[in-house]
Amino acid sequence: MDYTNEQLIQYLKKYDVRPSNIRIKVLKFLLMNRSHPTVDDIYKGLIDEIPTLSKTSVYNTLNLFLEKKIVTGITVDEKELRYDINTSFHGHFKCEKCGFIYDFPIIIDFPNKEQLEGFEISNKDVFFYGTCKKCNN
Repeated sequence: MDYTNEQLIQYLKKYDVRPSNIRIKVLKFLLMNRSHPTVDDIYKGLIDEIPTLSKTSVYNTLNLFLEKKIVTGITVDEKELRYDINTSFHGHFKCEKCGFIYDFPIIIDFPNKEQLEGFEISNKDVFFYGTCKKCNN
């Protein structure tokens, strides 16, 4: 699906983010590339479109998006932070051969709330690692 600038502007305003050219382009990139990109991926994907773009601008934009809960950060391994525009609770599967990260729905809410009585949960993550269907063939 392609998004108009007006749709992207309204999306940002809904989260109380002032629209700027870089913020609009980063948002569109995230919506169009649901591959859980890194800062590098986003920078490389937008540098031809915005020749004055810096990695610092991408970092700053993503930090704002994290703060405003437009994206979530996922750490699939210790070395890299990836960004997920899908902020609903779901799981991730990382293929150890091709590196692609797949989303999958979580059908039940776990753990049982009584098991964590008195705990304050700030984040839930479900990760699986292995070999995807494409790489298995």
